[in-house]
Amino acid sequence: MSSAMRNKVQRKFKMRGYTLKIEALSEILGFLSRFPEAEDEAIELLLDELHHLSLKSSILDKEPVHKVVSLLLEAEAAVEESPMSSGCGSSASALRIIDAFDFPKFRYDPVKKLFHKYTGKLPIHGDASAKATLYRDRFLMLSQRLSRDPHFSKPVFDSDISDYGSCQISPIQSLVGQTGKRWVMGLISQLEDGHFYLEDLTAAVEFLNMNYRITTGFFAENTIVLAEGEMLLDGIFQVKTCGFPPLEDREKSVTMFAGIDFFGGGSLTKEETIRLAELERGAVNDMFIILSDVWLDDEETMGKLETILSGYENESVVPSLFVFMGNFCSHPCNLSFNSYSTIRLQFGKLGKLIAAHQRLKEHSRFLFIPGPDDIGDFSNYFQMLPKYITEELQSHIPNAVFSSNPCRIKFYTQEIVFFCEDMLYRMRRSCLMPPSTEETSDPFEHLVATITHQSHLCPLPLSVQPIIWNFDHCLHIYPTPHTIVLGDRSEQKAFKYTGITCFNPGSFSNDFTFVAYRPCSQEVELSAV
Repeated sequence: MSSAMRNKVQRKFKMRGYTLKIEALSEILGFLSRFPEAEDEAIELLLDELHHLSLKSSILDKEPVHKVVSLLLEAEAAVEESPMSSGCGSSASALRIIDAFDFPKFRYDPVKKLFHKYTGKLPIHGDASAKATLYRDRFLMLSQRLSRDPHFSKPVFDSDISDYGSCQISPIQSLVGQTGKRWVMGLISQLEDGHFYLEDLTAAVEFLNMNYRITTGFFAENTIVLAEGEMLLDGIFQVKTCGFPPLEDREKSVTMFAGIDFFGGGSLTKEETIRLAELERGAVNDMFIILSDVWLDDEETMGKLETILSGYENESVVPSLFVFMGNFCSHPCNLSFNSYSTIRLQFGKLGKLIAAHQRLKEHSRFLFIPGPDDIGDFSNYFQMLPKYITEELQSHIPNAVFSSNPCRIKFYTQEIVFFCEDMLYRMRRSCLMPPSTEETSDPFEHLVATITHQSHLCPLPLSVQPIIWNFDHCLHIYPTPHTIVLGDRSEQKAFKYTGITCFNPGSFSNDFTFVAYRPCSQEVELSAV
Protein backbone atom coordinates (compact mmCIF):
# COMPACT_ATOMS: atom_id res chain seq x y z
CA MET A 1 0.00 0.00 0.00
CA SER A 2 1.16 3.53 -0.77
CA SER A 3 2.15 6.04 1.88
CA ALA A 4 -0.91 8.08 0.85
CA MET A 5 -3.18 5.19 1.86
CA ARG A 6 -1.29 4.79 5.14
CA ASN A 7 -1.80 8.47 5.90
CA LYS A 8 -5.49 8.29 4.97
CA VAL A 9 -6.07 5.34 7.31
CA GLN A 10 -4.25 7.01 10.19
CA ARG A 11 -6.14 10.27 9.61
CA LYS A 12 -9.57 8.59 9.53
CA PHE A 13 -8.88 6.57 12.64
CA LYS A 14 -7.55 9.67 14.43
CA MET A 15 -10.79 11.50 13.59
CA ARG A 16 -12.62 8.76 15.50
CA GLY A 17 -10.26 9.08 18.46
CA TYR A 18 -8.01 6.08 17.72
CA THR A 19 -4.24 5.84 17.56
CA LEU A 20 -2.82 2.92 15.55
CA LYS A 21 0.21 0.84 16.43
CA ILE A 22 2.34 -0.50 13.56
CA GLU A 23 0.89 -4.04 13.81
CA ALA A 24 -2.68 -2.73 13.77
CA LEU A 25 -1.97 -0.53 10.74
CA SER A 26 -0.49 -3.51 8.86
CA GLU A 27 -3.58 -5.59 9.65
CA ILE A 28 -5.87 -2.83 8.35
CA LEU A 29 -3.87 -2.33 5.16
CA GLY A 30 -3.99 -6.07 4.51
CA PHE A 31 -7.77 -5.97 4.86
CA LEU A 32 -8.10 -2.97 2.54
CA SER A 33 -6.01 -4.69 -0.15
CA ARG A 34 -8.98 -7.06 -0.67
CA PHE A 35 -11.18 -4.13 -1.70
CA PRO A 36 -9.13 -1.94 -4.08
CA GLU A 37 -12.24 -0.24 -5.49
CA ALA A 38 -14.01 0.32 -2.18
CA GLU A 39 -11.26 1.32 0.26
CA ASP A 40 -13.17 4.21 1.85
CA GLU A 41 -16.23 2.04 2.48
CA ALA A 42 -14.04 -0.70 3.96
CA ILE A 43 -12.38 1.79 6.34
CA GLU A 44 -15.78 3.07 7.50
CA LEU A 45 -16.96 -0.51 7.99
CA LEU A 46 -13.93 -1.28 10.17
CA LEU A 47 -14.49 1.84 12.26
CA ASP A 48 -18.18 1.06 12.76
CA GLU A 49 -17.42 -2.48 13.94
CA LEU A 50 -14.61 -1.32 16.25
CA HIS A 51 -17.10 1.07 17.84
CA HIS A 52 -19.15 -1.94 19.02
CA LEU A 53 -16.17 -3.54 20.80
CA SER A 54 -15.42 -2.94 24.47
CA LEU A 55 -11.91 -1.51 24.04
CA LYS A 56 -9.58 -0.99 26.98
CA SER A 57 -7.72 1.84 25.26
CA SER A 58 -8.00 4.18 22.28
CA ILE A 59 -4.51 3.03 21.27
CA LEU A 60 -5.19 0.06 19.02
CA ASP A 61 -2.85 -2.90 18.74
CA LYS A 62 -3.24 -5.90 16.43
CA GLU A 63 -5.63 -7.99 18.59
CA PRO A 64 -8.92 -5.98 18.38
CA VAL A 65 -8.30 -5.08 14.73
CA HIS A 66 -7.64 -8.73 13.83
CA LYS A 67 -10.84 -9.78 15.61
CA VAL A 68 -12.97 -7.33 13.63
CA VAL A 69 -11.24 -8.16 10.34
CA SER A 70 -11.83 -11.89 10.89
CA LEU A 71 -15.54 -11.34 11.56
CA LEU A 72 -15.95 -9.17 8.48
CA LEU A 73 -14.14 -11.65 6.23
CA GLU A 74 -16.30 -14.51 7.51
CA ALA A 75 -19.43 -12.48 6.83
CA GLU A 76 -18.13 -11.64 3.34
CA ALA A 77 -17.50 -15.35 2.67
CA ALA A 78 -21.07 -16.18 3.72
CA VAL A 79 -22.43 -13.53 1.37
CA GLU A 80 -20.28 -14.37 -1.64
CA GLU A 81 -20.92 -18.12 -1.69
CA SER A 82 -24.00 -19.27 -3.59
CA PRO A 83 -26.49 -20.99 -1.24
CA MET A 84 -27.89 -23.03 -4.14
CA SER A 85 -24.67 -24.92 -4.80
CA SER A 86 -24.75 -28.67 -4.22
CA GLY A 87 -21.63 -28.59 -2.08
CA CYS A 88 -21.30 -27.45 1.49
CA GLY A 89 -19.45 -24.20 0.79
CA SER A 90 -22.36 -21.84 1.30
CA SER A 91 -23.75 -23.65 4.30
CA ALA A 92 -20.35 -23.97 5.93
CA SER A 93 -19.59 -20.28 5.56
CA ALA A 94 -23.07 -19.20 6.68
CA LEU A 95 -22.99 -21.47 9.75
CA ARG A 96 -21.39 -20.34 12.99
CA ILE A 97 -21.35 -22.62 16.05
CA ILE A 98 -20.89 -20.88 19.40
CA ASP A 99 -20.16 -22.81 22.58
CA ALA A 100 -21.08 -21.62 26.07
CA PHE A 101 -17.68 -20.22 26.95
CA ASP A 102 -17.89 -17.84 23.99
CA PHE A 103 -21.32 -16.48 24.93
CA PRO A 104 -21.00 -12.76 25.72
CA LYS A 105 -22.05 -11.62 29.19
CA PHE A 106 -24.00 -8.39 29.60
CA ARG A 107 -25.25 -6.63 32.73
CA TYR A 108 -28.06 -4.11 32.75
CA ASP A 109 -27.54 -0.73 34.39
CA PRO A 110 -30.98 0.45 35.65
CA VAL A 111 -29.72 4.01 36.14
CA LYS A 112 -28.26 4.56 32.66
CA LYS A 113 -30.75 2.08 31.15
CA LEU A 114 -28.00 0.40 29.16
CA PHE A 115 -26.43 -3.03 28.88
CA HIS A 116 -22.70 -3.17 29.60
CA LYS A 117 -20.54 -6.02 28.35
CA TYR A 118 -18.55 -7.81 31.03
CA THR A 119 -14.97 -8.01 29.80
CA GLY A 120 -13.18 -9.59 32.77
CA LYS A 121 -12.20 -13.22 33.08
CA LEU A 122 -14.86 -15.35 34.78
CA PRO A 123 -13.62 -17.91 37.32
CA ILE A 124 -15.39 -21.27 37.38
CA HIS A 125 -15.82 -21.09 41.14
CA GLY A 126 -17.54 -17.85 42.09
CA ASP A 127 -17.68 -16.30 45.55
CA ALA A 128 -20.89 -15.77 47.54
CA SER A 129 -21.66 -12.50 45.77
CA ALA A 130 -21.83 -14.34 42.43
CA LYS A 131 -24.98 -16.14 43.56
CA ALA A 132 -26.70 -12.87 44.47
CA THR A 133 -25.57 -11.35 41.17
CA LEU A 134 -27.11 -14.28 39.30
CA TYR A 135 -30.59 -13.42 40.62
CA ARG A 136 -30.05 -9.68 40.28
CA ASP A 137 -29.08 -10.01 36.61
CA ARG A 138 -32.11 -12.18 35.86
CA PHE A 139 -34.44 -9.74 37.61
CA LEU A 140 -33.04 -6.63 35.92
CA MET A 141 -33.18 -8.27 32.50
CA LEU A 142 -36.91 -8.95 32.85
CA SER A 143 -37.55 -5.63 34.59
CA GLN A 144 -36.12 -3.57 31.71
CA ARG A 145 -38.19 -5.62 29.27
CA LEU A 146 -41.34 -5.02 31.31
CA SER A 147 -40.68 -1.26 31.48
CA ARG A 148 -41.49 -0.98 27.77
CA ASP A 149 -44.78 -2.86 27.99
CA PRO A 150 -47.66 -0.35 27.66
CA HIS A 151 -49.82 -2.18 30.21
CA PHE A 152 -47.21 -1.80 32.94
CA SER A 153 -45.96 1.70 32.13
CA LYS A 154 -46.77 4.71 34.24
CA PRO A 155 -49.91 6.39 32.82
CA VAL A 156 -49.50 9.82 31.25
CA PHE A 157 -51.56 12.66 32.81
CA ASP A 158 -53.19 10.13 35.17
CA SER A 159 -55.13 8.61 32.28
CA ASP A 160 -56.02 4.93 32.17
CA ILE A 161 -53.97 3.00 29.68
CA SER A 162 -56.22 -0.02 29.42
CA ASP A 163 -59.45 -1.54 30.58
CA TYR A 164 -57.61 -2.60 33.72
CA GLY A 165 -56.48 0.94 34.57
CA SER A 166 -52.88 1.53 35.61
CA CYS A 167 -50.83 -1.61 36.20
CA GLN A 168 -47.75 0.27 37.37
CA ILE A 169 -45.32 -1.94 39.26
CA SER A 170 -44.79 -1.06 42.93
CA PRO A 171 -41.55 -1.92 44.76
CA ILE A 172 -42.25 -4.54 47.40
CA GLN A 173 -40.73 -2.27 50.04
CA SER A 174 -43.48 0.28 49.35
CA LEU A 175 -46.29 -2.16 50.25
CA VAL A 176 -45.83 -1.58 53.96
CA GLY A 177 -48.74 0.49 55.27
CA GLN A 178 -50.45 0.64 51.86
CA THR A 179 -54.06 -0.31 51.23
CA GLY A 180 -55.79 -1.30 48.02
CA LYS A 181 -54.61 -3.41 45.11
CA ARG A 182 -51.03 -3.19 43.90
CA TRP A 183 -48.97 -4.86 41.18
CA VAL A 184 -45.54 -6.21 42.13
CA MET A 185 -42.79 -8.07 40.32
CA GLY A 186 -40.84 -10.61 42.31
CA LEU A 187 -38.93 -13.85 42.36
CA ILE A 188 -40.69 -16.75 44.10
CA SER A 189 -38.49 -17.98 46.95
CA GLN A 190 -38.93 -20.18 50.00
CA LEU A 191 -37.16 -18.28 52.77
CA GLU A 192 -38.72 -20.53 55.43
CA ASP A 193 -39.92 -24.11 55.11
CA GLY A 194 -43.44 -24.08 53.75
CA HIS A 195 -43.56 -20.25 53.48
CA PHE A 196 -43.23 -18.68 50.04
CA TYR A 197 -42.15 -15.11 49.41
CA LEU A 198 -41.95 -12.67 46.54
CA GLU A 199 -38.58 -10.91 46.38
CA ASP A 200 -37.45 -7.92 44.37
CA LEU A 201 -34.35 -5.70 44.75
CA THR A 202 -35.90 -3.80 47.68
CA ALA A 203 -37.54 -6.34 50.00
CA ALA A 204 -39.40 -9.65 50.34
CA VAL A 205 -43.01 -10.31 51.30
CA GLU A 206 -44.78 -13.55 52.14
CA PHE A 207 -47.74 -14.29 49.89
CA LEU A 208 -50.77 -16.57 49.86
CA ASN A 209 -50.60 -18.98 46.95
CA MET A 210 -54.26 -19.88 46.58
CA ASN A 211 -57.55 -18.59 45.20
CA TYR A 212 -56.08 -16.60 42.34
CA ARG A 213 -55.94 -16.81 38.56
CA ILE A 214 -52.70 -17.68 36.83
CA THR A 215 -51.53 -17.64 33.23
CA THR A 216 -49.87 -20.33 31.09
CA GLY A 217 -46.66 -21.85 32.45
CA PHE A 218 -45.07 -23.71 35.34
CA PHE A 219 -44.82 -21.57 38.48
CA ALA A 220 -41.85 -22.86 40.48
CA GLU A 221 -39.31 -21.49 42.90
CA ASN A 222 -36.85 -19.13 41.17
CA THR A 223 -39.36 -18.04 38.53
CA ILE A 224 -40.07 -14.31 38.34
CA VAL A 225 -43.74 -13.36 38.31
CA LEU A 226 -46.07 -10.39 38.21
CA ALA A 227 -48.72 -10.45 40.94
CA GLU A 228 -51.73 -8.27 41.66
CA GLY A 229 -53.00 -8.25 45.23
CA GLU A 230 -53.18 -6.34 48.48
CA MET A 231 -51.52 -6.40 51.87
CA LEU A 232 -53.38 -8.01 54.75
CA LEU A 233 -53.17 -6.79 58.33
CA ASP A 234 -50.79 -9.60 59.24
CA GLY A 235 -48.26 -8.41 56.64
CA ILE A 236 -49.03 -11.12 54.06
CA PHE A 237 -49.60 -10.17 50.44
CA GLN A 238 -52.81 -11.77 49.22
CA VAL A 239 -52.51 -12.43 45.50
CA LYS A 240 -55.53 -12.13 43.21
CA THR A 241 -53.85 -12.52 39.81
CA CYS A 242 -50.46 -13.93 38.92
CA GLY A 243 -48.57 -14.39 35.66
CA PHE A 244 -45.20 -14.24 33.99
CA PRO A 245 -43.74 -10.94 32.70
CA PRO A 246 -45.07 -10.39 29.17
CA LEU A 247 -42.84 -11.19 26.24
CA GLU A 248 -41.35 -8.54 24.01
CA ASP A 249 -41.19 -8.95 20.26
CA ARG A 250 -37.69 -9.93 19.16
CA GLU A 251 -37.44 -7.09 16.65
CA LYS A 252 -38.34 -4.55 19.33
CA SER A 253 -35.60 -5.87 21.64
CA VAL A 254 -33.01 -5.90 18.85
CA THR A 255 -33.93 -2.39 17.72
CA MET A 256 -33.87 -1.06 21.27
CA PHE A 257 -30.27 -2.20 21.78
CA ALA A 258 -29.01 -2.02 18.21
CA GLY A 259 -25.36 -2.92 17.78
CA ILE A 260 -25.15 -5.16 20.86
CA ASP A 261 -24.25 -8.76 20.10
CA PHE A 262 -26.22 -10.59 22.82
CA PHE A 263 -26.14 -13.91 20.97
CA GLY A 264 -22.43 -14.18 20.22
CA GLY A 265 -20.68 -14.84 16.95
CA GLY A 266 -20.16 -11.20 16.06
CA SER A 267 -22.52 -8.46 14.97
CA LEU A 268 -23.20 -7.54 11.37
CA THR A 269 -23.86 -4.16 9.83
CA LYS A 270 -27.32 -3.37 8.50
CA GLU A 271 -26.14 -3.81 4.92
CA GLU A 272 -24.60 -7.22 5.65
CA THR A 273 -27.75 -8.36 7.44
CA ILE A 274 -29.89 -7.36 4.44
CA ARG A 275 -27.59 -9.22 2.03
CA LEU A 276 -27.58 -12.34 4.18
CA ALA A 277 -31.37 -12.19 4.52
CA GLU A 278 -31.67 -12.15 0.72
CA LEU A 279 -29.46 -15.23 0.43
CA GLU A 280 -31.33 -16.89 3.26
CA ARG A 281 -34.64 -16.62 1.42
CA GLY A 282 -33.13 -18.61 -1.43
CA ALA A 283 -31.51 -21.30 0.74
CA VAL A 284 -34.46 -23.65 0.34
CA ASN A 285 -32.28 -26.77 0.21
CA ASP A 286 -30.56 -26.27 3.56
CA MET A 287 -31.78 -28.72 6.17
CA PHE A 288 -30.68 -29.82 9.64
CA ILE A 289 -31.24 -33.36 10.93
CA ILE A 290 -31.53 -33.29 14.72
CA LEU A 291 -31.45 -36.33 17.01
CA SER A 292 -31.47 -36.46 20.80
CA ASP A 293 -30.66 -39.25 23.26
CA VAL A 294 -28.42 -41.14 20.84
CA TRP A 295 -27.13 -44.12 22.83
CA LEU A 296 -23.98 -45.35 21.15
CA ASP A 297 -23.88 -48.46 23.33
CA ASP A 298 -27.25 -49.69 22.04
CA GLU A 299 -27.16 -51.92 18.95
CA GLU A 300 -30.75 -51.18 17.89
CA THR A 301 -30.10 -47.43 18.12
CA MET A 302 -27.01 -47.74 15.92
CA GLY A 303 -28.94 -49.83 13.41
CA LYS A 304 -31.67 -47.18 13.14
CA LEU A 305 -29.00 -44.48 12.79
CA GLU A 306 -27.48 -46.41 9.89
CA THR A 307 -30.91 -46.39 8.22
CA ILE A 308 -31.17 -42.59 8.56
CA LEU A 309 -27.66 -41.96 7.24
CA SER A 310 -28.19 -44.27 4.27
CA GLY A 311 -31.50 -42.60 3.47
CA TYR A 312 -30.02 -39.09 3.35
CA GLU A 313 -26.92 -40.32 1.53
CA ASN A 314 -29.17 -41.14 -1.42
CA GLU A 315 -31.03 -37.81 -1.44
CA SER A 316 -30.31 -35.40 -4.31
CA VAL A 317 -29.28 -32.69 -1.80
CA VAL A 318 -27.74 -33.89 1.45
CA PRO A 319 -28.49 -32.13 4.79
CA SER A 320 -26.24 -29.20 5.67
CA LEU A 321 -25.90 -30.28 9.28
CA PHE A 322 -26.47 -33.30 11.48
CA VAL A 323 -26.93 -32.48 15.18
CA PHE A 324 -26.40 -35.32 17.66
CA MET A 325 -27.57 -34.42 21.18
CA GLY A 326 -26.82 -36.54 24.25
CA ASN A 327 -27.04 -38.52 26.29
CA PHE A 328 -24.65 -40.71 24.33
CA CYS A 329 -24.73 -43.62 26.78
CA SER A 330 -27.65 -45.60 28.18
CA HIS A 331 -26.07 -45.41 31.65
CA PRO A 332 -25.21 -42.14 33.45
CA CYS A 333 -21.49 -41.35 33.29
CA ASN A 334 -21.27 -40.47 37.00
CA LEU A 335 -18.56 -41.13 39.60
CA SER A 336 -19.22 -44.87 39.50
CA PHE A 337 -18.77 -45.00 35.73
CA ASN A 338 -15.44 -46.47 34.62
CA SER A 339 -15.97 -47.56 31.00
CA TYR A 340 -14.32 -44.53 29.40
CA SER A 341 -12.36 -46.62 26.90
CA THR A 342 -15.61 -48.29 25.81
CA ILE A 343 -17.28 -44.92 25.17
CA ARG A 344 -14.20 -43.84 23.20
CA LEU A 345 -14.48 -46.95 21.00
CA GLN A 346 -18.21 -46.35 20.48
CA PHE A 347 -17.57 -42.81 19.27
CA GLY A 348 -14.93 -44.23 16.94
CA LYS A 349 -17.48 -46.74 15.64
CA LEU A 350 -19.90 -43.87 14.96
CA GLY A 351 -17.14 -42.06 13.08
CA LYS A 352 -16.60 -45.10 10.84
CA LEU A 353 -20.36 -45.36 10.28
CA ILE A 354 -20.58 -41.74 9.12
CA ALA A 355 -17.39 -42.00 7.02
CA ALA A 356 -18.91 -44.95 5.14
CA HIS A 357 -21.40 -42.47 3.63
CA GLN A 358 -19.09 -40.53 1.36
CA ARG A 359 -21.48 -37.75 0.26
CA LEU A 360 -22.47 -36.99 3.85
CA LYS A 361 -18.84 -36.96 4.95
CA GLU A 362 -17.89 -34.49 2.20
CA HIS A 363 -20.91 -32.19 2.12
CA SER A 364 -22.50 -32.26 5.60
CA ARG A 365 -21.26 -31.03 8.94
CA PHE A 366 -21.69 -32.90 12.22
CA LEU A 367 -22.32 -31.25 15.58
CA PHE A 368 -22.23 -33.10 18.91
CA ILE A 369 -23.84 -31.62 22.04
CA PRO A 370 -23.44 -33.55 25.31
CA GLY A 371 -26.38 -34.41 27.54
CA PRO A 372 -26.59 -33.89 31.31
CA ASP A 373 -25.43 -37.46 32.07
CA ASP A 374 -22.51 -37.51 29.65
CA ILE A 375 -18.82 -37.31 30.47
CA GLY A 376 -17.63 -33.77 31.10
CA ASP A 377 -15.36 -31.52 33.11
CA PHE A 378 -18.04 -29.43 34.84
CA SER A 379 -21.60 -29.70 36.08
CA ASN A 380 -24.46 -30.84 33.85
CA TYR A 381 -24.25 -27.61 31.86
CA PHE A 382 -21.47 -25.90 29.93
CA GLN A 383 -19.50 -29.16 29.69
CA MET A 384 -17.87 -30.37 26.48
CA LEU A 385 -16.96 -33.94 25.63
CA PRO A 386 -13.28 -34.59 26.50
CA LYS A 387 -10.87 -34.88 23.59
CA TYR A 388 -9.83 -38.37 24.74
CA ILE A 389 -13.39 -39.56 24.10
CA THR A 390 -13.85 -37.88 20.71
CA GLU A 391 -10.47 -37.92 18.97
CA GLU A 392 -11.04 -41.29 17.27
CA LEU A 393 -14.33 -40.06 15.75
CA GLN A 394 -12.58 -36.83 14.73
CA SER A 395 -9.95 -38.82 12.85
CA HIS A 396 -12.71 -40.24 10.64
CA ILE A 397 -14.79 -37.04 10.41
CA PRO A 398 -12.40 -34.04 10.48
CA ASN A 399 -15.23 -31.47 10.22
CA ALA A 400 -17.07 -32.80 13.29
CA VAL A 401 -17.64 -30.13 15.95
CA PHE A 402 -17.94 -30.93 19.66
CA SER A 403 -19.68 -28.09 21.43
CA SER A 404 -21.16 -27.37 24.86
CA ASN A 405 -24.57 -27.75 26.41
CA PRO A 406 -26.19 -25.28 25.76
CA CYS A 407 -24.98 -24.41 22.28
CA ARG A 408 -25.90 -21.62 19.87
CA ILE A 409 -25.89 -21.53 16.08
CA LYS A 410 -26.05 -18.62 13.69
CA PHE A 411 -27.18 -19.68 10.23
CA TYR A 412 -27.34 -16.68 7.89
CA THR A 413 -29.50 -14.36 10.05
CA GLN A 414 -31.22 -17.17 11.99
CA GLU A 415 -30.35 -17.62 15.68
CA ILE A 416 -30.90 -21.13 17.03
CA VAL A 417 -30.40 -22.34 20.62
CA PHE A 418 -29.85 -26.02 21.53
CA PHE A 419 -30.33 -27.24 25.09
CA CYS A 420 -30.21 -30.85 26.25
CA GLU A 421 -31.99 -31.55 29.54
CA ASP A 422 -34.99 -33.45 30.88
CA MET A 423 -36.72 -30.13 31.56
CA LEU A 424 -40.37 -31.16 31.31
CA TYR A 425 -40.05 -33.79 34.04
CA ARG A 426 -38.09 -31.46 36.30
CA MET A 427 -40.42 -28.47 35.84
CA ARG A 428 -43.52 -30.55 36.54
CA ARG A 429 -41.96 -31.89 39.74
CA SER A 430 -40.90 -28.42 40.89
CA CYS A 431 -44.20 -26.70 40.05
CA LEU A 432 -45.85 -25.17 43.13
CA MET A 433 -49.37 -25.52 41.72
CA PRO A 434 -51.06 -27.20 38.76
CA PRO A 435 -50.63 -25.10 35.59
CA SER A 436 -53.64 -23.29 34.22
CA THR A 437 -55.65 -25.14 31.56
CA GLU A 438 -57.40 -21.99 30.38
CA GLU A 439 -55.21 -21.58 27.29
CA THR A 440 -53.65 -25.05 26.94
CA SER A 441 -53.37 -28.36 28.76
CA ASP A 442 -50.26 -29.47 26.84
CA PRO A 443 -47.28 -29.76 29.24
CA PHE A 444 -44.77 -28.99 26.48
CA GLU A 445 -46.55 -25.74 25.66
CA HIS A 446 -46.44 -24.81 29.36
CA LEU A 447 -42.70 -25.56 29.36
CA VAL A 448 -42.09 -23.38 26.30
CA ALA A 449 -44.11 -20.53 27.85
CA THR A 450 -42.08 -20.76 31.07
CA ILE A 451 -38.69 -20.73 29.34
CA THR A 452 -39.51 -17.90 26.93
CA HIS A 453 -41.21 -15.62 29.46
CA GLN A 454 -38.37 -16.13 31.94
CA SER A 455 -35.78 -15.57 29.15
CA HIS A 456 -33.91 -18.47 30.71
CA LEU A 457 -33.43 -22.08 29.61
CA CYS A 458 -33.47 -23.51 33.13
CA PRO A 459 -35.51 -21.43 35.62
CA LEU A 460 -35.38 -24.18 38.25
CA PRO A 461 -34.37 -23.80 41.90
CA LEU A 462 -30.61 -24.17 42.36
CA SER A 463 -31.35 -26.88 44.91
CA VAL A 464 -32.98 -28.90 42.13
CA GLN A 465 -30.51 -28.04 39.36
CA PRO A 466 -27.18 -26.51 40.42
CA ILE A 467 -25.65 -24.02 37.98
CA ILE A 468 -22.16 -22.52 37.84
CA TRP A 469 -23.08 -19.06 39.18
CA ASN A 470 -20.66 -17.06 37.05
CA PHE A 471 -21.96 -18.67 33.86
CA ASP A 472 -25.69 -18.35 34.41
CA HIS A 473 -25.74 -15.87 31.49
CA CYS A 474 -25.10 -18.82 29.16
CA LEU A 475 -28.68 -19.92 29.85
CA HIS A 476 -30.20 -16.51 29.09
CA ILE A 477 -32.27 -16.23 25.92
CA TYR A 478 -32.66 -12.49 25.42
CA PRO A 479 -33.54 -11.22 22.89
CA THR A 480 -35.59 -14.28 22.05
CA PRO A 481 -33.92 -16.43 19.37
CA HIS A 482 -35.71 -17.54 16.23
CA THR A 483 -35.65 -21.20 17.28
CA ILE A 484 -35.21 -23.17 20.51
CA VAL A 485 -34.40 -26.90 20.34
CA LEU A 486 -35.01 -28.75 23.61
CA GLY A 487 -33.45 -32.21 23.73
CA ASP A 488 -35.92 -33.76 26.18
CA ARG A 489 -36.77 -37.40 26.87
CA SER A 490 -40.49 -36.63 26.66
CA GLU A 491 -42.72 -37.09 23.62
CA GLN A 492 -41.67 -35.51 20.34
CA LYS A 493 -43.35 -32.10 20.00
CA ALA A 494 -43.24 -28.88 17.99
CA PHE A 495 -44.87 -25.60 19.01
CA LYS A 496 -44.71 -22.07 17.61
CA TYR A 497 -45.12 -19.60 20.47
CA THR A 498 -45.35 -15.85 19.82
CA GLY A 499 -43.25 -16.24 16.67
CA ILE A 500 -40.60 -18.49 18.30
CA THR A 501 -40.22 -21.98 16.83
CA CYS A 502 -39.72 -24.52 19.64
CA PHE A 503 -39.44 -28.26 19.29
CA ASN A 504 -38.28 -31.42 20.99
CA PRO A 505 -36.91 -34.10 18.62
CA GLY A 506 -37.84 -36.79 21.18
CA SER A 507 -35.72 -39.65 22.46
CA PHE A 508 -34.12 -41.38 19.48
CA SER A 509 -33.02 -44.40 21.49
CA ASN A 510 -36.48 -44.97 22.99
CA ASP A 511 -38.87 -43.89 20.23
CA PHE A 512 -36.54 -43.58 17.19
CA THR A 513 -37.87 -40.10 16.54
CA PHE A 514 -35.93 -37.17 15.09
CA VAL A 515 -36.57 -33.84 13.39
CA ALA A 516 -35.79 -32.58 9.90
CA TYR A 517 -35.61 -28.79 10.23
CA ARG A 518 -35.35 -26.18 7.50
CA PRO A 519 -33.91 -23.14 9.31
CA CYS A 520 -34.54 -20.54 6.65
CA SER A 521 -38.31 -21.21 6.60
CA GLN A 522 -38.45 -22.47 10.23
CA GLU A 523 -40.27 -25.56 8.96
CA VAL A 524 -40.26 -28.47 11.42
CA GLU A 525 -40.83 -31.99 10.10
CA LEU A 526 -41.43 -34.47 12.94
CA SER A 527 -39.96 -37.77 11.76
CA ALA A 528 -39.43 -41.34 12.93
CA VAL A 529 -37.71 -44.44 11.62
